[in-house]
Amino acid sequence: MFSQVLTVHVDNIVHHLKTVFHFTKNDIRTTLIPVTIFALSAAPTYNPTHAWNAPLWIWFHLLQFNIANQIQDLEEDRKNKPSRPIPVGRISVDSAADMRWVMVPVCCYRCAMLTGTVFATLTIWYNKLHGDKMGLSKNALTAILGGPWVSRDRSNRRCHRKSIILLIKHTGRSNSCIDKAGALAVALSSIVFATTLHAQDFKDEEGDRLTGRHTLPTIFPKAARFSMMFGLPLWSYALSRIWKIDALSTTAFVLYGAFVGIRFVMYNTVGADKQSCKFYSVS
Repeated sequence: MFSQVLTVHVDNIVHHLKTVFHFTKNDIRTTLIPVTIFALSAAPTYNPTHAWNAPLWIWFHLLQFNIANQIQDLEEDRKNKPSRPIPVGRISVDSAADMRWVMVPVCCYRCAMLTGTVFATLTIWYNKLHGDKMGLSKNALTAILGGPWVSRDRSNRRCHRKSIILLIKHTGRSNSCIDKAGALAVALSSIVFATTLHAQDFKDEEGDRLTGRHTLPTIFPKAARFSMMFGLPLWSYALSRIWKIDALSTTAFVLYGAFVGIRFVMYNTVGADKQSCKFYSVS
């Protein structure tokens, strides 16, 4: 009897853990991994014992944002993202909403209260105040939410985290401080996000039109695609020059950016856009 009860409880726990994971599953490749790599690269110092904090911190905030986003429009998700936990019936909208508000104090506990409050406010703006319904505001808000803004209070041994999504500081020593190169990397990363993130909207264009979401691909379908063709190689070249990368690496980055950008123009089916988005995530 005990073993049966234990098995049931274990199965329930595993089911709930899978449900939580599925809220962020599609963003592991596009957000968690690249932003974690950015954190480890931009940190002025590196300490392996602290490095695990960055992906954990990012994942907690990603989970809060995704739950808030996925409880907004079930019909849109049934069209664009049918594998998400709510459309497939793993969890109800009410239960997901309860989990979303539980995540707010959890995220505040994981970081400074100011950071958690700012992130929660921007999340409400994005989801509740329809910041995600317009292409420009969607890109800008996503860039802010995805932009790693960090500062350090030198008068306190405790890390004073003022970051929207990325905890660079915890990948380094307790007395480390982000340097000018790291700050520049943060700013450039956010600008690149703001100007190219609509690459992720092409694959959802049909569903966005049906639900009234005005992303750049739905407002300016041709111009948005051509912006990828020109924008990605230009950014690849500009960033290579800014960071003084050698000519061979610069050529490789520019050619890859051109390859991804041209794909968006030449292949415009849903399947092709999904594949192009994967290539974009790598770039």
